[in-house]
Amino acid sequence: MEQPNTPVQQTELPPGVVPDTGRVVSVQGPVVDVRFPEDEEAPAVYDCILTKTFDDRKITLQTAEHIGPGLVRCVSYNETLNIQLGAPCTNTRQPTAIPIGDGCFGRVMDASGRPLDNGGPYACPETVPIRKPVKQVSFDLKKKGREIPELLETGIKYIDLLYPMIKGSKTGVLGGAGCGKTVVILELINNIVKAHGGACVFTGIGERIREGNELYFELEEQHLLHKVMLAFGQMDQPPGSRDEVGNAGLTMAEYLVAKNKDVLLFMDNLYRFIQAGQEVSTLLGRVPSETGYQPTMSSEVNVVQERIRSVEGGGSITAMQAVYVPADDMTDPAVVAIFATLDGVIVLSRDLVQRGMYPAIDPLQSSCTNLDTNVVGRRHYEVSQQVIQHFNKHNGLKRIVAVIGLEELSKEDQKIYKRAEKLYNFMTQPFTVSEVFTGKKGEYVPLEDNIIGCERILRGDYDHMEAQDFYMIGKAPRI
Repeated sequence: MEQPNTPVQQTELPPGVVPDTGRVVSVQGPVVDVRFPEDEEAPAVYDCILTKTFDDRKITLQTAEHIGPGLVRCVSYNETLNIQLGAPCTNTRQPTAIPIGDGCFGRVMDASGRPLDNGGPYACPETVPIRKPVKQVSFDLKKKGREIPELLETGIKYIDLLYPMIKGSKTGVLGGAGCGKTVVILELINNIVKAHGGACVFTGIGERIREGNELYFELEEQHLLHKVMLAFGQMDQPPGSRDEVGNAGLTMAEYLVAKNKDVLLFMDNLYRFIQAGQEVSTLLGRVPSETGYQPTMSSEVNVVQERIRSVEGGGSITAMQAVYVPADDMTDPAVVAIFATLDGVIVLSRDLVQRGMYPAIDPLQSSCTNLDTNVVGRRHYEVSQQVIQHFNKHNGLKRIVAVIGLEELSKEDQKIYKRAEKLYNFMTQPFTVSEVFTGKKGEYVPLEDNIIGCERILRGDYDHMEAQDFYMIGKAPRI
């Protein structure tokens, strides 16, 4: 994805702005110090400053802090190679803003609103700041009772049954390379767009250029691109761009929510957002915390997460966030800070991938707070608990079976083991986006059919059938 040089949101300076009044006085990697005349109004924190390299490449700087009269320290959105000492700078007196509108569908931009897809200027009527105060929720003491959360049916059996998504919820997805994160994401986008008439925003934070390129063309092949907005802070971009691209994606999602749409927001990878913030914090000379992360890590994560919510009487933002776990250490402070804000965690298992069980969701490591009788109802809750119990029992028995064989188990244990095998196979599902690879037509499975199928397996209605009969099917077979 080639990056044009000109930021689209600053092609025309606001009225009253005098160009080239500041001067670059220091460049330390992506951190640039700029001095303005003391009699001139200094840039506010998060305001944009424009400058150029000697080869006429335009650079956008974001004010990070004031370090003296007329002297500000900035973080660059672009590579600072070839910035000269004393280069003229312009205070735009405006914060970072991106073009917003339906013209963003099918387009890719970075944190400052520059197109990354060589598609030219955006057909958008306005630009909107990417940072805004989180609207505080006020307590209505006259309003009694709680609002009933609205389930967001995805058509994916595992997610709907065991890790239900409600509108406005946040779910984390853990998985290594090749475990199927992208396929699950694409199927969710496909189902949300087609079944709910919703829209999607994909935010790549520290994404590899190769992955972003593959995702773009995959969406195009599946005819989903016209319903997806994309924002990327690519791996090769400075930390300032990677740190702010999450806010750009949230701004897009908030635009769609204001139009009463249910929005599916994907953020991949949220850990890299924290890493970018850590780089920025270190470059600005702030004292790190005991663990080496920035001292403001928790507040930075929470500011992003609090913008993900439903709007009363309007649309909702439902977030799926990929999270990298460094060295598989679930107690890492960054992982803990993220997990504290999530409603559910879905873990993808390499062992299940090797067994060909797609989606490769590990039901024993994953969890969800939305699985509650007040949210999903008594029947759904009880079926899901029985399914998890069977999976737990199967996990305890499989090593014994590997050593002494299934016939040596008690009749009751044999029955539970076989039903758990059927449940594992029933939870596999042909996806629409993987039809090319599997040769099987993808299926959207309604929640009711999902629950009925599990109930019949648990009751023993299918005890006469083999587990393989349930592999890669949609609805349960008729008795």
